[in-house]
Amino acid sequence: MAELQLKSIEKTYGSGFKAVHGIDLTVNEGEFMVLVGPSGCAKSTTLRMIAGLETITGGEIRIGDRVVNDIVPGKRGIAMVFQNYALYPHMKVRNNLSFGLRLKRRPKTEIEGATQDVSRVLEIEQLLERLPKQLSGGQAQRVAVGRALIKQPEVFLFDEPLSNLDAKLRASMRVRITDLHKRLKDEGRPATVVYVTHDQVEAMTMGDRICVMREGHIMQVADPTTLYERPANAFVAGFIGMPEMNLVDAILTSDGVPHLTVADQTIKVPEGLGERLRLAEGPVKFGIRPQHLQISPPEPKTRFREP
Repeated sequence: MAELQLKSIEKTYGSGFKAVHGIDLTVNEGEFMVLVGPSGCAKSTTLRMIAGLETITGGEIRIGDRVVNDIVPGKRGIAMVFQNYALYPHMKVRNNLSFGLRLKRRPKTEIEGATQDVSRVLEIEQLLERLPKQLSGGQAQRVAVGRALIKQPEVFLFDEPLSNLDAKLRASMRVRITDLHKRLKDEGRPATVVYVTHDQVEAMTMGDRICVMREGHIMQVADPTTLYERPANAFVAGFIGMPEMNLVDAILTSDGVPHLTVADQTIKVPEGLGERLRLAEGPVKFGIRPQHLQISPPEPKTRFREP
């Protein structure tokens, strides 16, 4: 496995539209990095540039110690799992899994051993003699993952691989993929993964770190807890979390002790946060998550009986 580095990556199409605006991102060796964001944020474009399926118009992509800008996809040391699985319909599962190794003319004993190993890890041994049309969606997805895994690439790329599955099966496959990543790490063969999704639940439950994108820019890169508890900006605060964070306009005053004025109420800023905001005064965005709100009934009026 290898470290993946994107340095000042840009993508401009012939029409002049700039899809990716000089992004920088490092995916550590053995890390599970998730790219997440709304539709049109260029997360899939970024993944396709890493794979070599899209040309870059600026910057540098480095896998391990190699700059791969001008290297064809097949020689980049990557394996990609697509949204539509992309299995060969005329080949049985066994041949779908081993196709990449057979192209490289690996010995038959090595191919058979690798096929058995991968099918065991993904629990698809009983499917080896079936055709893709005889598989369920979840089974086909596991075969697609196995076909990537058997190549032992330097970087795994996943392009919204679970979006065609129903909710229950999608949740099950999330667990399978993350368990597979952990198992490979425990076995001493860690997998460097870049995983694209528009589903923030997938992102928050699967990623070691998450890269939040918007309109071809990176908004924040952090672990799930940091993204949730300390978003870097209003976009990340509103995008991460179900239900989303409430964001309202407020006025920050800092005459000794910072206070927020929201509508006609004044709120004392907690001590730890107050230190960070002491020099910032004026209009701000105040964000609070719904589960942190508590509605208290008004205190009952005391009634006195006449003696």
